[in-house]
Amino acid sequence: MANYLRRCLWLLLLAPLAQAAETAPLPPVRIGLTPVFLDDQATFVNAWRTYLESHLKRPVTFVQRGSYRETVDMLREGKLDFAWVCGYPYVRNQNYFRLLAVPLYKGEPLYQSYIIVPASDKQTRSLNDLRGKVFAFSDPDSNSGHLYPEYLLARINETAASYFSKTFYTWSHRKVVEAVAAGLAQGGAVDGYVWDTLVFSHPELTGKTRIIAESPQFGHPPFVANRSVSPKLFKDMQKALLNMVHDPDGSPLLAILNLDGFVYGDPHLFDGIAEMFQFIENQRNASSQRR
Repeated sequence: MANYLRRCLWLLLLAPLAQAAETAPLPPVRIGLTPVFLDDQATFVNAWRTYLESHLKRPVTFVQRGSYRETVDMLREGKLDFAWVCGYPYVRNQNYFRLLAVPLYKGEPLYQSYIIVPASDKQTRSLNDLRGKVFAFSDPDSNSGHLYPEYLLARINETAASYFSKTFYTWSHRKVVEAVAAGLAQGGAVDGYVWDTLVFSHPELTGKTRIIAESPQFGHPPFVANRSVSPKLFKDMQKALLNMVHDPDGSPLLAILNLDGFVYGDPHLFDGIAEMFQFIENQRNASSQRR
């Protein structure tokens, strides 16, 4: 009887602690945004946060950084749960990331890199005409804004340093367009999805540029997850993204992003990026051995 009373007493003492644990607020879901994301969209980010919080049933924090490297490092260090990154850093960090979802653009999980020049330049027809000119890249870890043009140059045994008179990074796809439009660069490499979207939102900007080359299609910049994210949170976040197209609150957000939705995606979507990266690495190694 004494043991029974002691057990009852312990249960009474522990009950408030258990109840407090059940009602304790969950930590926020931390989502990284990079230059893949369109600039100057604070209102949209707040609306998207509200949408995701309602579906995940917990707070959401968006963490915006100015370069892919910063976001990738935070993801690898466990300071982020998810991030919208580029296919290039995804290819190089697959041991650390899980593919969560891929955007659908024009009905496919694909996009292109554009090489652009000022609209006033009527002579330039291809990258071959930009030798000795000033060229703008978006980010050293961008596929469309750096890797693809570097690959084109590697194919003719050139590098950006040997081919252009000067290069610089703008750290944003939109800013590549701005630099070319303003004549600060005579050519630039930009995410085609971003350029196409700016046609609708800022036609006065894209109207000052002209596309002279389009890449093959690559896997669209994906959403990835830190591998330490719990299976439940992974599935909840994936479901929230995939169901946006069917949700009356989610579809208007997709319209602002100029996307058709999100799909599960396949790692093989990024094989073309991996092949370009490997080709450039092989070229560099061969060049080092010849020295």
